Amino acid sequence: MENNKNYSEMTEHELRTEIANLREKARKAEQLGMINEFAVHQRKVVMAQSYLVDLKTIEPGELYRIEGDEGVYFHVDYLKGRFAWGYRLGGEQAVEALPVAMLKPVKEGK
Repeated sequence: MENNKNYSEMTEHELRTEIANLREKARKAEQLGMINEFAVHQRKVVMAQSYLVDLKTIEPGELYRIEGDEGVYFHVDYLKGRFAWGYRLGGEQAVEALPVAMLKPVKEGK
């Protein structure tokens, strides 16, 4: 059954079900060697996960680790929708947006 709701309209249970379905689709695409399709499903998982993040836990002006990019930190300037806008430390400091689900606190226990 294909779900036509936007992530913003889904309940937490619906989001978790959608994430599980997308992960299964990504797994199958990876097994079949369909790398582009795998990447699309992985991005959709991150976006769906972003709707499960409490935006109050992402504070502008703070540093966060980037999930999947070990040793790289992201400075959040502001939030817009489910994206955190800012820049990676140590790089060109070009402004970019990351889905909030990709950000993990530098300090454990948050």
